[in-house]
Amino acid sequence: MNISPMNKSSSINNIKNSKHKLLSMLTTGASIAAIGALTMTAPTLASAKTIEPSSADYSFTIEDKYKGTANRTLSKSGNVWKYNVKARVAGVASASQNSAFTISGNNVSPTQASTTYKLLGIGRTHNLNFDAGSKKVVSTYKGKTATMDMAQQAFDDLSLEVQIRQDLLNGKFSGNYYMAKKDKVEKTPFKKSGNTKITVPAGTFDTVRVDRVHDDNSRSTSFWLAPSLDYLPVKVSQINDGKKMDLELTKVN
Repeated sequence: MNISPMNKSSSINNIKNSKHKLLSMLTTGASIAAIGALTMTAPTLASAKTIEPSSADYSFTIEDKYKGTANRTLSKSGNVWKYNVKARVAGVASASQNSAFTISGNNVSPTQASTTYKLLGIGRTHNLNFDAGSKKVVSTYKGKTATMDMAQQAFDDLSLEVQIRQDLLNGKFSGNYYMAKKDKVEKTPFKKSGNTKITVPAGTFDTVRVDRVHDDNSRSTSFWLAPSLDYLPVKVSQINDGKKMDLELTKVN
């Protein structure tokens, strides 16, 4: 996407208003969030099913104006899982997010996560480090560090998505999740809103719709997750302050 000098200023303002929503959608949705009923000492489920490593491509649109692409890759090496997401609007903005975690039984335990975004070449990075032993998570952003308690397991965007997928895969979905933010651990509830068949560029899928429960009626976030793909998101739709974003699966690699 090219921006001429005449409209560059307005484009910068539009992207600034959308960048946090874009990151939220891509990395949660696309990005999703964390199971509250689980405690740090919850017993593992030895016979639990585990999602498989995967790689998938997506297209997304912001306000029917800005178009971009994203890739989400989930890999495993030994006992360590890594989830990497890269997204970009050509010539305007890019975002990358990485999460490392372990899976024991049905329980996902993040160890570290990082999110970086760039807008017209200027960027910010947010890092999270989880310590299950001390039940603490350390957040670093813009040179400031905050140490937060997590009496219950807290997640970053990507490990949260994996926990929700694990819960759906094993019939353990509760909807009660906790997410580590920049300066606090926040309860982030979700609900299942039925089953539906949807068509996206990658094909037609039977899906389970999961909605994030917002306090603000002007916001909505919905995910369509395909059981045939270990509940991989095949579509995400988000509205925030009247601005709409849609993400759709284009290819499973």
